[in-house]
Amino acid sequence: QVQLVESGGGLVQAGGSLRLSCTASGTIFGINVMGWYRQAPGKQRELVATITSGGSTNYADSVKGRFTISRDNAKNTVTLQMDSLKPEDTAVYYCSARKLAYTYWGQGTQVTISS
Repeated sequence: QVQLVESGGGLVQAGGSLRLSCTASGTIFGINVMGWYRQAPGKQRELVATITSGGSTNYADSVKGRFTISRDNAKNTVTLQMDSLKPEDTAVYYCSARKLAYTYWGQGTQVTISS
């Protein structure tokens, strides 16, 4: 089992920044891809950004150039730096970790951007 704990959500004005962190614990050996997804009210969960254990990244088009994902394999953490935030970024953000064919999820952290 893998446990994921997120931190760093909150309320910020449009144009501001937030930093989300996620720490993995438990049976972490073999985790390949870690990342962030988000789900806004009434919408499906969507990819925000992912990063492999080797450091390859993938971003949703809507966040490219504004968000940066990073990973510290030694500390089992993944971080999402979010800049130039927009009201449409408002959502619950979930940390994810993929190990073989299974994806683990954190409980989610609320991010609210006011206009």
